[in-house]
Amino acid sequence: MATAGKRRPREPHQLPPGRHGLPRAFVARNQRERIISAVAETVCQTGYTALTVKDIIEVAGVSRRTFYQHFKSKEEAFLGAYDAVVAQLVAGMVEAWEAVEGFGARTVEGLEAMFDFAVNEPEFARLVLVEALSAGPRAQERRTAMIKGFAQVLVQGAIDELPRAGRPPEVIAQVLAGGVYELMTEMVREGRGGELLALLPEVVGGALLPYVGPEATAAEQRRLRRRMRARERP
Repeated sequence: MATAGKRRPREPHQLPPGRHGLPRAFVARNQRERIISAVAETVCQTGYTALTVKDIIEVAGVSRRTFYQHFKSKEEAFLGAYDAVVAQLVAGMVEAWEAVEGFGARTVEGLEAMFDFAVNEPEFARLVLVEALSAGPRAQERRTAMIKGFAQVLVQGAIDELPRAGRPPEVIAQVLAGGVYELMTEMVREGRGGELLALLPEVVGGALLPYVGPEATAAEQRRLRRRMRARERP
């Protein structure tokens, strides 16, 4: 795959060269954010294996020395980008989950937030879903932890809101979380991440059925489809 091109013109978010009187902490944060953003952009062009520090610094508009002040290697920069992207994704899911009440509605909102993220942030989605598989054991450990965290949300939500007698075994949450994550991974890998939202009602059905039964699941699917149709109207 092609590597990043020549150094691009300075972007509006980039700091001016030379002395500028800005606080050191502000400068460092700006540089780090630019490097992380450049990793997300560049790794989607090159793939992680072919990614180089040179690619990253050219896109970020920073020097090699500045890069190594923040990260020891391209792997460290990738992990920094991964953590930042996951934090953004989780924050959106938590906000969506807490905006409604009831296990069914919360599960729908959480899944929709996850799929929305993949559709609206394709570079970030590819980084955490696809490129993490090639970025070494530490990235893969983070990816596994993300799946387990998603499963734990389902488990805890069921514990908090559903009667004990009707709750399925915790392993069901692990299977569901892994299945959703792998579906997203394959869709993004194939360049079809934009189609994920069309599959959301069926995914919701599979996620809710073991927990709330067919009638409540169908009701949540109907509400979701109505909302999706309303969103599509001009």
